[in-house]
Amino acid sequence: MPQMLIKLIEHLQADDLGMQALAALVSNDPGMASKILAVANSSAYHRSARAIGLEHSLITLGTDMIKLLVIGESVFQTFSNFPHSGSTDLRSFWKHSLCAAMIARDLADHIGYAQGEEAYLAGLLHNVGRLALLATAPQEYAFNFAARDDEDLCAVEQRTLHITHAEAGAWLIERWHLDSFLADAVLYHHEPSSKLADSHPLIRIVRVAHLLATHGIDGADVAEGLPLCGVDLEQAAAMCAAAAQKVGKAAADLGIDLAGADQIDPPPAYAPTLRDPVQQRLSDDVRSLVLVSEVGQAFARQQGESALLEAMTRSARILFDFDNAIILLENASGHALVGTPSGQQQRVAEFSVPLDKGGALADAALERRLALIPGEAHQIGLAEQQLLRILGTDAMLCVPLVAGMRCLGVLVGGVAPWQAAACKNRERFLHAFGAQAANALETAMAGRGHARRQLAHVAEEYREASRRVVHEVNNPLSIIKNYLSVLDDKLNRQEPVVGEMSILNEEIDRVGHLINGLTEVPMLDGARSTSLARVVDDVLRLFHATGFVPAQVALTSTMSSVCGDIACDADVIKQILVNLIKNAVEAMPDGGKIEIADRNHVKRDHRLYVELVVSDDGPGLPPDVLATLFKAAGTGGTKSTKSTKCTKSTKNAGGAKGGRQRGLGLSIVHALVTKVGGMVACRSGPGGTVFEMLLPVAASALASVAFTSPAFDAASAQ
Repeated sequence: MPQMLIKLIEHLQADDLGMQALAALVSNDPGMASKILAVANSSAYHRSARAIGLEHSLITLGTDMIKLLVIGESVFQTFSNFPHSGSTDLRSFWKHSLCAAMIARDLADHIGYAQGEEAYLAGLLHNVGRLALLATAPQEYAFNFAARDDEDLCAVEQRTLHITHAEAGAWLIERWHLDSFLADAVLYHHEPSSKLADSHPLIRIVRVAHLLATHGIDGADVAEGLPLCGVDLEQAAAMCAAAAQKVGKAAADLGIDLAGADQIDPPPAYAPTLRDPVQQRLSDDVRSLVLVSEVGQAFARQQGESALLEAMTRSARILFDFDNAIILLENASGHALVGTPSGQQQRVAEFSVPLDKGGALADAALERRLALIPGEAHQIGLAEQQLLRILGTDAMLCVPLVAGMRCLGVLVGGVAPWQAAACKNRERFLHAFGAQAANALETAMAGRGHARRQLAHVAEEYREASRRVVHEVNNPLSIIKNYLSVLDDKLNRQEPVVGEMSILNEEIDRVGHLINGLTEVPMLDGARSTSLARVVDDVLRLFHATGFVPAQVALTSTMSSVCGDIACDADVIKQILVNLIKNAVEAMPDGGKIEIADRNHVKRDHRLYVELVVSDDGPGLPPDVLATLFKAAGTGGTKSTKSTKCTKSTKNAGGAKGGRQRGLGLSIVHALVTKVGGMVACRSGPGGTVFEMLLPVAASALASVAFTSPAFDAASAQ
């Protein structure tokens, strides 16, 4: 609706619209302002002096007249822009609407309804739904548009379009969000007068105005309706006569030519026999294309699979005049079509049609074609008979839901036998609808599967993180337990325990940090600087002081003075070394040697590293274990065997005695080294196992590095 008319209605309802405010409002619309000036200066007002200004013109016309003129012009401008309004003779429509508007205003004065202009507007708009239906369905409604406006017309509209012009007009007006009973007055103007006795005054006014504008003072309906506004036949006749005199002038003021309005024949341009069949087919195809596009957008807006299925059946019922509709989808095995429940039809979920047993439904799905299935029992199978009873119809149309090369199922709509020809004519539209529905359904199913995979992935990640935390927490807990024993001995001998208490605090903090890893992803800051030699010393002191390393195992370190700082967190390096040393100890129950050493700097891929090595002289790893060394158990890691040799080897690979966590220790080592930007490799044979790690040098240490290491390729420095 034009914004000016909405503002005018607001002023009218407030009843405080002065002439100056009215002039300011009208001046916003040049077309409206020129119309006011033209009417005010016309010969109809017999003024000796011409009204030059807009405000002077408004005074000349008077408040009531100007309000009616503004309302009428706004409505006329708005609905003259409706599709097909230019190719349809609207003179009879406007004459009837103006007549109803004049009578409605007089009725408002008669019963003391304060909003006379609102009554005028309601009378003017009471049949706007007919314009809306003409714009929406020009072929189907062209002849009905010129028909007499009565209850029989509403019945035809309901049967052919499933909506009456009263419902369409009310729907349109409701979208303007007016604080008024205007939409209700339009909706109920064809209701029997006996039902409206206690309704709002505006509803009663429009009902009586419609009857008088349509029938005059003749007829039983008019006699029954007049008491709604307390009007007798004599008063009604006077109102009709006054309206007839005013309509011509109002139409002239609005620029509407009503000459010959009572002798208008239905426009021949819409007669089916005169339409070019090629043009008709093109028009139908374009309309179907637009509808399919709109349907696809509507499907895409649905949230969830059930909402989408409901939208599909609802759209099919509206577009194809199905009495009812249900959807059958392929089951997981692809061997049957199963029902999807919707609304009150929950029993459909228990319905199943085998695809390998034949039948009209199964053939339509397998051959991906439309199928009109009649209701004769001797022609169809039991499944089709059941569906017909569920749909409550004499026949049904099966529309395959085809997405790409896959048929997801079928949409089954209940139809009457006489609709067969119409279904045949709309075959392309039905196929296009089925394709849109299938594509939307496939997207929804894919989204559901993706969500399930995401949930499974998150759950698996959490389980993996939990296993890692359980494994890693055992290391500091074992150290804490051993240190408590050392602490007990020292306290008994009354020796100082400051160092031991410091280590206990560190390990307890590490336990807390590891447990927090269940809910927080640790950020391994590669920019932190850590002294590698100091961390190695701390780890050796940790193992030696607790007695964790048995006497038959020698644990030593050889660290050069030039290794400098690395870009890793100290706790991360400690965690890596603890895992590797524990693995080596467990792999050598009969004793051996474990050595930690650095091999100075290495330049690789334009970056500088410190090489750290942890080696032992244990039994080594067989090739099959070495091939999957850094994979945790359950993800392609090592397999357990019954031989003693392989058991030791897999312990070395896993770093834990429990079979469930076998392989977890080294997978953690690999993950930690990778996250800090380093690399890890393993060499193993009968003479022992060597883990070689490249750890990035800290940025603060780069300037002090002397590139004289044998491992450094001087040529690469260029």
